[in-house]
Amino acid sequence: MNAAHLKTRSPRSIARAHPYVVAAAATVGALAISALVNRHLAKNAENDNPPAGQFLEVNGVRLHYVERGSGAPLVLLHGNGSMIQDFESSGLIDLAAKNYRVIVFDRPGFGHSDRPRNVVWTPAAQAELINSALHRLGVSHAIVLGHSWGASVAVALALKYPTLVQGLVLASGYYYPTLRPDVVALSAPAVPLVGDILGHTLSPIVSRVMWPLLMAKIFGPRSVPRKFEGFPKEMALRPSQIRASAAESALMIPDAFHYRDEYTNLKMPVVIVAGDEDRLVDIDAQSTRLHRDVPQSKFHRVPGTGHMIHQTATGVVMSAINEVAEDR
Repeated sequence: MNAAHLKTRSPRSIARAHPYVVAAAATVGALAISALVNRHLAKNAENDNPPAGQFLEVNGVRLHYVERGSGAPLVLLHGNGSMIQDFESSGLIDLAAKNYRVIVFDRPGFGHSDRPRNVVWTPAAQAELINSALHRLGVSHAIVLGHSWGASVAVALALKYPTLVQGLVLASGYYYPTLRPDVVALSAPAVPLVGDILGHTLSPIVSRVMWPLLMAKIFGPRSVPRKFEGFPKEMALRPSQIRASAAESALMIPDAFHYRDEYTNLKMPVVIVAGDEDRLVDIDAQSTRLHRDVPQSKFHRVPGTGHMIHQTATGVVMSAINEVAEDR
């Protein structure tokens, strides 16, 4: 078949003759368009939500943080997929700043912090970064609160730098390996090459569709509080943050396996808080077991509350912070 003959054929006849080629071209075109749209939405999200704090260049990472108040240092570490605005919207930062020097980080890849791809950002790697940042800020002793995945970073920080961490508040954490098929699915955007394509094309679209279901799960059995409207959803749906979140999902079970026998080495005051109706984490398999493994720990089960305990039971979390401060 010569070129002149191809030119005279209609698009419909070409499509009938080469359906797979046409389908592939249409798919590539749709993915390219979605990537451009997602890039535009990400830039708009960053323009609409400029950095609220300051930056530190630490070990090659541009780390965004907010500092407020005075007194004993208190470090807040957010969960997977989140950022500083989670603690900000909860009211915990302002509440704690009345008595503490509160330092809140956007962990690597979240909010306005970088996440270099030459590092596997395990809890231990993030603990090293946070320790260096606190040293730069003149902090030699601190109470550290970690929520969800941030609790894993807080534990790693306490185990690696026990003289730095004077007390721990661990909220809604995941500490022991369990079978989690959902984690495998959530990890897909972290797969090299394929994950990059997904993260820039389909994943933001799927995440927008799934957002109401995710909120119902993490806040349940409570409804999403009105104050959470201050959380910048579009920042969380950027391709870069989706990839960071997927990477942390992939690390969740291996890191729990790594640390499962080390919790007895925590010698500082530890207060564990968890919602009694957490739909994301089985608190009996996690927080209750951790309480048994850390003899000096205290455990507060909060009835009628789910995973986002700092949002729905902010006063309880604040009390846990004060409890640790008194026990130092």
